[in-house]
Amino acid sequence: MTAMNPALPPTMQTLVDRLHGFLAQDGCTDAEFDELALALFALQYASNEPYRRFCQRRGATPRRLTRWHEVPPVPISAFKDATLSCVPPADCERVFMTSGTSRGEIKGRNHHPTIAVWDRSMRRHFEQRFMQGRAPLPMLLLFPDEVQLPNSSLARYLSLAARCYGTPGSRSYIGPKGLDVGGLRAALDQAAAQAQPVALMGASFSIVHLLDALRAQGERHPLPAGSRILDTGGYKGQARELPLDAFYDGLAETFGLPRADCINMYGMTELSSQFYDAGNELVPSIKRAPHWVRSRVIDPLSGHELPRGERGALAHCDLANFNSAIAILTEDIGVAVDGGFVLLGRAEGAEAKGCSLAVQEFLQATRP
Repeated sequence: MTAMNPALPPTMQTLVDRLHGFLAQDGCTDAEFDELALALFALQYASNEPYRRFCQRRGATPRRLTRWHEVPPVPISAFKDATLSCVPPADCERVFMTSGTSRGEIKGRNHHPTIAVWDRSMRRHFEQRFMQGRAPLPMLLLFPDEVQLPNSSLARYLSLAARCYGTPGSRSYIGPKGLDVGGLRAALDQAAAQAQPVALMGASFSIVHLLDALRAQGERHPLPAGSRILDTGGYKGQARELPLDAFYDGLAETFGLPRADCINMYGMTELSSQFYDAGNELVPSIKRAPHWVRSRVIDPLSGHELPRGERGALAHCDLANFNSAIAILTEDIGVAVDGGFVLLGRAEGAEAKGCSLAVQEFLQATRP
């Protein structure tokens, strides 16, 4: 049992306790997933007014739904237009906010009454996909820590990784003055001298800045065997964009690691779980989810699920997203494959139009 959080109503506390146990399992059956998904949907339908109005417009009620596929996914941009929370935002332990790059300063918000569920979700899958039984590693972070960015889910993610799986001295090398290239050089040289594997982790645009700085000086810093690199995808207009092959070739050349040891994490503020690949020998790679997340590829215009192999908008059902909405319709395009999905990029053309129409439908449904 988890400690009682005074912000949680008794019904939510009971479901959160179930959710902690569910995340701690090694897997689940389809029936177990459906049962918990429908219980969480019923909570959100009862306590999250904007979401309830959206579901009512679609004829989706707790009595009618029988499978997780039937839970209406909230368009991701709706997190910028509505407060999607089962408890008052003031009672939430943490609020994560998007960067606001797509619509000026309008930021999406994901409210977390207790951060313990988010943390357990992150740690369980990070252990499985990135650590894979390894001993703690020195973690060199190329993103501000959560003290600098308390409302950033990525800052929380990297800080938690360093705190739980990093050796003493693991830290961020980005501060108010930008990227600390000199400090990183020293840390990389120390690792090489001691034959100590390290984890270089951060936003893709930060890693591009580091690659550019090292290349400008003609430097290579081969990392000891057992080292790993994790990038979190997306440039957000903060660095020159590199094709995936060029990006991972650059990592392999500069740091002397095989591309199989260069892992990409795909996540977003509006979810409470992350997806990983098994390295990037071939790109685009297959992204895989933990057992408490299920994904679909849908036609954003019709909302219908597409056959395997056809490209469409990615929709995720993340049970760890217990307070806002477990089902999310993204603006990312992908293809379903065995074991996961292939991420192809952002929606464009007709696909982008379909995502925009989904947002309009949500707004029309939720206006009083």
